[in-house]
Amino acid sequence: MKINSAVKLGTVATFAAVLLAACGSSTSSSSSSQTAKSQTLNWMEASALPSMDISKATDVVSGETLNNTNEGLLRMGKNSKTHPGVAKSYSKSKDGKTYTFNLRKSKWSNGDPVTAKDFVYSWQRTVNPKTASQYAYLFAQVKNANAIMKSKKPVSSLGIKAEGNYKVVVTLTKATNYFPALVANPTFYPQNKSAVEKYGKKYATNAQSNVYNGPFKLTAWTGTSDNWTLSKNSQYWNAKNVKLKKINFKTVKDPQTALSQYQAGKLDATYLSGQQPKNYKNSKNYVVRQGASTFYIELNEQKSKLMKNAKARKALSLAINRNQFVNKVLQDGSKVASGYVSTGLASYKGEDFAAAAKTADGTAYNLTKAKKLWKEALKESGESSYDLTLMADDTAAGKNATEFVQSQWSKLPGLKVTNQNLPFKTRLSRSQNGQFDAVVSGWGADFADPISFLSLFTSDNSYNNGKWKSTAYDNDIDKANNQDANNEAARWNDLVNAEKTLMNDQGIVPLYQQAKPQLVKSNVKGIIYFPTGANWDFSKTYIAK
Repeated sequence: MKINSAVKLGTVATFAAVLLAACGSSTSSSSSSQTAKSQTLNWMEASALPSMDISKATDVVSGETLNNTNEGLLRMGKNSKTHPGVAKSYSKSKDGKTYTFNLRKSKWSNGDPVTAKDFVYSWQRTVNPKTASQYAYLFAQVKNANAIMKSKKPVSSLGIKAEGNYKVVVTLTKATNYFPALVANPTFYPQNKSAVEKYGKKYATNAQSNVYNGPFKLTAWTGTSDNWTLSKNSQYWNAKNVKLKKINFKTVKDPQTALSQYQAGKLDATYLSGQQPKNYKNSKNYVVRQGASTFYIELNEQKSKLMKNAKARKALSLAINRNQFVNKVLQDGSKVASGYVSTGLASYKGEDFAAAAKTADGTAYNLTKAKKLWKEALKESGESSYDLTLMADDTAAGKNATEFVQSQWSKLPGLKVTNQNLPFKTRLSRSQNGQFDAVVSGWGADFADPISFLSLFTSDNSYNNGKWKSTAYDNDIDKANNQDANNEAARWNDLVNAEKTLMNDQGIVPLYQQAKPQLVKSNVKGIIYFPTGANWDFSKTYIAK
């Protein structure tokens, strides 16, 4: 989600520069003579759809579905820039603290008008502590959001107001130059108050208990089904330029099964893993999607005294040969993580953030040093041996990760590792509730700034599942967000220092930066992929003859 946020296994420039790549030609040049009679796309996912509640969704599968069934004030578009969505135009005050969005007249899928009040309601619902939204922190720069989330101010005081039906005015606590990219994120989309109240607890739990204002609407999903369907939304304001009639999403966890379905014409695209990328890298249909997402291991410091010991955490990290994992196991174009923040996300004066923040041992491999530190940590914690359960998704990539890490960690004296691979939704829930010893997690940037990664590991962030804490880290993130918010050089140094603190203390154990190798049928045109945020936009996609 990256929306993202918490990205699933086996799938996830400067501030406003969100890179995108298009597969195939632009739909702007398509015509009836170029398009096939059947405009149905059959798309593969490795995990089922967990949520369609804009305030509560946290993963990339939910994010991409929301991104195609709904629309915010702005959309991410060509040339790595935002472009009009529900807002046909907007302006920013000279001090950068006030944004005024002028809305076009558009409709929900049930025919209701989409108004400024829908944005006010949605944003207030998300920051309301009663909603328990894990993405509420993205609103931190909106006036009074933090106080509302701490129950110190009423929800009505949030810095967003409707001036009539078609003007939204947003007041920020300070200038935030990546704010337009934020409002293009699904978490900032509108919600229909009448629908939320009508369906109550059932709201967004199946296809029928929701309404949609985007290019497509969800027409088949039970809330627990592995497959779901999007159909063209005739009420969408730009429906005349949407070519696809239907998108069938199919959850296929086994890569070989997915490949077989692709070859049989049952899927128009399939993700590749294991030996598959190597076997198909010369195919004209082979595409590698480089994502701004990092997979890492969280260690539960609340549950275990040993995991509070920095030596133990460093030993577990040093024991993993990431080069071997990426090149011999994954073989999918993924890279060894240089730290937590992915490479290529942001740069300052020509230096990539990941390079500036890299530490000597953060993702290094040194089994001799790992064994020494592990023995010392056991002794200091009063342990002679240790049993640990490593949790991850039940996808092929999830199983590859747990099996490889288990083989690496088992080389540490006195350590017994048991693997636990669970459905994505279950793994996510247990991670959030602290029901784990160690868990393979993933994060995809929601927007192109290091803070999209680094804010997760402040002491009070709900995504900090392992409960690692550092006063120095918290202070640097606080300075970046407040004191140095408008000082580019100082803010950059704050964030670099925060990453170094996280890595030097081994608050997490980074594994790899994810790439998504795919086979996509050559007649599928106009797919837009975003390395950050919701990843996929099918509004310009069509099936050619």
